[in-house]
Amino acid sequence: MQRKAYAPGAVVLLAALLAACTGSSGNGDAAEDSKAGGVTASATAAQPGKYRTLTDACGTVNHDILDSLLPGIKQTADQEQRDKSYQGESVPTYNNDRRSGCRWKAESTGATDRLYVDFERVVSYDNSVSDDNRAHDVYFTKEEAANLPEPVSGAAGGSANGGDSPTTSAPPSAGVTPSGTATASPPASASAPVSGSPSATETPADLQPRTLDDLGDEAYLDDRLSTAEQRTVTVVFRTSNVIVTIEYDEQPAGTAQAPDSKDMQDRARKLARQLAGSLG
Repeated sequence: MQRKAYAPGAVVLLAALLAACTGSSGNGDAAEDSKAGGVTASATAAQPGKYRTLTDACGTVNHDILDSLLPGIKQTADQEQRDKSYQGESVPTYNNDRRSGCRWKAESTGATDRLYVDFERVVSYDNSVSDDNRAHDVYFTKEEAANLPEPVSGAAGGSANGGDSPTTSAPPSAGVTPSGTATASPPASASAPVSGSPSATETPADLQPRTLDDLGDEAYLDDRLSTAEQRTVTVVFRTSNVIVTIEYDEQPAGTAQAPDSKDMQDRARKLARQLAGSLG
């Protein structure tokens, strides 16, 4: 009879122990699921760009290249003024780690030359879009706005000028970048014709505005001649999440002949290669 009195207590104790064990196991499973979920979310997040900071644009162009692009600097008699010309003029910016620009100007006996260099570090604030893909979109909009002409038919393989692309860059199909990230197509107004654009009959095929295959991840060159005989050569290229823009123009003095397209393009491309190398 005494055994029967103790049996219910043993059953209650056993049930409590089993419930405690079950609760502990459930908490462990939940912790593991939460941790696994965190790893999955991290793995799918877009990668940051290669560059986290920018160097000062005014310190990126060496004196030899400045002498080539702006011959008037060496003709300056005053040493203090010559040193100031080499230093350039920094372009104000709200964040030096996101944008850095510099301008140079020099007058010679035959012309006035100007140079502008701009570094833009692109950052994506969308966790599903990488910095590189966002930079591609920004670069592509610039290329579309340049309204590069169609390649001249019959050009010898499209590589007569050392690594130039025979065709202009095509937009990503179905609104997707090469890396597979969706992107909106640039507005139609970005492709409006630009005044002063040279025609195929005025400029040899290998000097036409065009994309470049041997500079950064993607690049293009533009060449414009105004009615006042001022020539402006622009080179834009992207390396990872940094976009570099070079604008080089020359205005001849008086009624002098228009600046030579090949010479100016060669100088601008030499500078572009130097800047690409300085980015590492």
